[in-house]
Amino acid sequence: MAHHADAKRMLDERGYEGQTIHNQNPAHLLEKPVRDRITDSYYWKEQCFAINEATLCDRAVELTFLGGTYGQQKPTPFLCLTLKLLQLLPDRDVVLEYLHQEDFKYLSALAAFYVRLTFDAVDVYKTLEPLLGDYRKLRRRTREGGHGLTYMDQFVDDLLTKERVCGTTLRKLPQRTLLEDLGQLEERVSPLGEEIKEIDGESEEERRNDEEEDDPEEIEAPLNENGETHGS
Repeated sequence: MAHHADAKRMLDERGYEGQTIHNQNPAHLLEKPVRDRITDSYYWKEQCFAINEATLCDRAVELTFLGGTYGQQKPTPFLCLTLKLLQLLPDRDVVLEYLHQEDFKYLSALAAFYVRLTFDAVDVYKTLEPLLGDYRKLRRRTREGGHGLTYMDQFVDDLLTKERVCGTTLRKLPQRTLLEDLGQLEERVSPLGEEIKEIDGESEEERRNDEEEDDPEEIEAPLNENGETHGS
């Protein structure tokens, strides 16, 4: 009951004194209109009441799409569970376990979104960049209420490069190159780097082979109708 009372106080605008993230009430990492729509939603009232880290995980593995709000500004279950995570504030090890498990892709996506909202900039890059090599398909709820297709790597790239994802304005992330210049991050090596080098090497070898085949010294002079070369 005490934990539930703490969670309720997080949504109270009057003098929150609990744990902060980025110097503010964690729930306020989602904008107030979004929070209000979430707490008024059926999913929040029926599926997010009095749940803990374990039961939240159970809810997350049932997700079949991600997204922000849709239709008449209705929040997705994905967004509702994001607010619940911001209430629960699970330990970092728990978040990383959500992120790295391989059986439930929407649980990984939810954890990635939470990481982007709550971790500091350096840890955001270090934690999320490995998922740029994750090509699992994800369904996305569009604002119009339909569904679109995206991929885990694209979703993570959006988290690292866009200002707004899943109907949420994200805290500004410093450019990666700036953090590299400050010595806080090592230069990132693309997982496609070696493949690109191999392709470039093959292309160069093919070009040299083509040039050798086109060498005029190797081309025989054409024969005339008598079977003699021109000029003989």
